[in-house]
Amino acid sequence: MTSPAAETPTFNLKAVVQETGLKPDTLRAWERRYGLPSPARSSGKHRLYSQRDIDIIKWLITRQDEGLTISRAVDLWHKLAGEGQDPLKAVPTAPPPPRAIAPAQAAGGALPDLATAWMEACLAFDETRGENILSQAFALYSPETVALDIIRPAIVQIGEGWHAGHVTAQQEHFASALALRRLDAMVAAAPQPFRTQRILVGCPPEELHTFSPMLITFLLRRHGWPTLFLGANVPLTRFSQTIQQVRPQLVILSAQLLHTAATLLDMAEMLQKEGIPLAFGGLVFSDIPELAARIPGHYLGDTLDNAVTRIEHLLAHPTPAGATPPTSPAMIEALRHFEEQRPLIGARVWQILKPNGGHISPAHLTIANTHLGQNIAAALRLGDMSFLSHDLSWIDALLAERDLPTAALRHYLRAYAQAASAHLDARAAAVLDWFDTLLS
Repeated sequence: MTSPAAETPTFNLKAVVQETGLKPDTLRAWERRYGLPSPARSSGKHRLYSQRDIDIIKWLITRQDEGLTISRAVDLWHKLAGEGQDPLKAVPTAPPPPRAIAPAQAAGGALPDLATAWMEACLAFDETRGENILSQAFALYSPETVALDIIRPAIVQIGEGWHAGHVTAQQEHFASALALRRLDAMVAAAPQPFRTQRILVGCPPEELHTFSPMLITFLLRRHGWPTLFLGANVPLTRFSQTIQQVRPQLVILSAQLLHTAATLLDMAEMLQKEGIPLAFGGLVFSDIPELAARIPGHYLGDTLDNAVTRIEHLLAHPTPAGATPPTSPAMIEALRHFEEQRPLIGARVWQILKPNGGHISPAHLTIANTHLGQNIAAALRLGDMSFLSHDLSWIDALLAERDLPTAALRHYLRAYAQAASAHLDARAAAVLDWFDTLLS
């Protein structure tokens, strides 16, 4: 059964020509003489093709490559359809990989203009306008271009606006929801995979940001790879069982935060034991370049622009990941001791700050204790307390942009250091030394 998304008229003639390599005149002749494909028309009478129309064109091209004339290929299509079969499934298409489509450049900078217009619609909570803008974009450009050069930069800019304090969390969540909904539809409308090597994509435990891995899933599906998207916060429990059942040739994981980089490391070590290659990426690895060297896997780089090319190279030429330094026994012992004492440290911070909590509200204090505790544990798990420094710089900038006193951060850190000194012993020297250096 064909999904509704695959039947939706979305692509203009230019996008179809780019995707199939067929000349416009040939395409029009097929439609006129044989009735295949049968595109819809826009209000301006321009052709609009569905994903199924594109699949039909590729099916006909494949039959020609096998030696049939176009008329005989059309006869075969109608014969199979008359027997109640879906020709796309009865005689599958196995086309070459899609052409690498360079980002289209329109007169007057249409791509940046569309990205800005979509972003503004999201910030205004105008769902109808946002959907109309994307529909217009799909009529002009290929799906890859819309995803990479309109939706992605808008989402990045909205995220930066949230960090700067002039975009609300609600606006950011709304934009992400619209983007993910559209990506989900694009994944559903992608052609049936024609390759055999399976790929699993997902987020490690506690990682909730799914835009980038969903985008990777879409791009791989468009290139014919059978790709399973596991979503956010994939638990480590029974993950090995999933690997045994699916037997992927590659697993791709994405982490945006320091503490989810640590849970990604847990997954990476499990995959290493199973002999399954790992590719990974995410914002935290761009922000802390040294971090990638701690993960036993293949780093995909700081952007998604060439990610598919790198992934296809890994699948075509499997190579072991480079050696990674193991977390030292001292760090493992420090982590174990810190986790045992972490609730007591949090309670002591409350006691220290309660008489004169300064500018830190109880709600913010709860968040701060959770956040700092997670990231101390992550830095220990990853084997280097210096990884925490970027996270604190980010928080400091966030406070400044929101006109909150940055002195509140130092006041809080002094209280946490005092509490840590009261409950940690020499086993957690790495934590105590880090606080001493930070606050000296």
